[in-house]
Amino acid sequence: MSILFILIGLVAIGWGADRFTDGAGGLARRFRVPEIVIGLTIVGFGTSLPEFCVSFVAALEGSSDIALGNVVGSNIFNALLIVGCAAAVAPIVVERRTVMGDLPFSVVACAMLAVMCADGRVTRLDALMLVLVFVVYMLRALRLAREGRGGESMVTSAAPAAPLRSIWWCLGWLVGGMVCLVVGSRLFVSGATDVARSLGVSEAIVGLTIAAAGTSLPELATSVVAARKGQAGIALGNVIGSCVFNIFFVVGVTGLISPMAAEQITTLDFVVMFSSMLLVWGMSFTKYKIERWEGFVLIFLFLAYITYLVLREMGVA
Repeated sequence: MSILFILIGLVAIGWGADRFTDGAGGLARRFRVPEIVIGLTIVGFGTSLPEFCVSFVAALEGSSDIALGNVVGSNIFNALLIVGCAAAVAPIVVERRTVMGDLPFSVVACAMLAVMCADGRVTRLDALMLVLVFVVYMLRALRLAREGRGGESMVTSAAPAAPLRSIWWCLGWLVGGMVCLVVGSRLFVSGATDVARSLGVSEAIVGLTIAAAGTSLPELATSVVAARKGQAGIALGNVIGSCVFNIFFVVGVTGLISPMAAEQITTLDFVVMFSSMLLVWGMSFTKYKIERWEGFVLIFLFLAYITYLVLREMGVA
């Protein structure tokens, strides 16, 4: 039953995030909110909703290791596996602005979280700092977008305009999506916690693996499909955006409401998260491109890390 709860929860979270984003985007268009604002806020928030709901519910229920492990594991999953798979399908061409601005910011974000968790806790003061940085980041992104320097991820004119939906349709998806997110998150956290306890697996491992992979699978599928269509750069944009939202928004907001303890997440886990993003940044410097062989290197490193987690849980490593 616990495994069934996990599966049902993941499906509900994925479906709910899509519906919530559709409803929020529909309301924004109905009230004539600029497309760029929708892209930077609603779409960005929508892709991080699964991580946010799982971490938020886990923190409220006292499973802080699942909450933090979900964020740390998701960032590792994104940097190593998503970028790796996308690059393996097609080389990723990286814009100079991304190499000089966005990627360093995501590396700093990983470093900030690692430093804040050095004492084993994310306090409300730590969380407040993360939220303030997130607000500054969003204001900067909006300013750059309005000046026409938002990058390829902000281009929306080439895509067909979304149909203008009725307010009731938008509200229906908004409420329905949120209900699915809340219920799905509770089912997932409950099932994952029960499985961890019955198998003697630590909640940190559940957060770093099952929760992280489950909440990031939609992004993996999107990135691989985009790479096949010759839009491999979307994968890197997803990773950068996800890293920023996960650390500054997910951990920030969750920590403000419920301070979290990182009891079972080791220093090595934070080092791997930081090093993964740093490695992606370093690879981007070479001709502003992540080659296919570099993608396979990232995939290998991800598999090596997962193997280490299994051995660590068995008491071998």
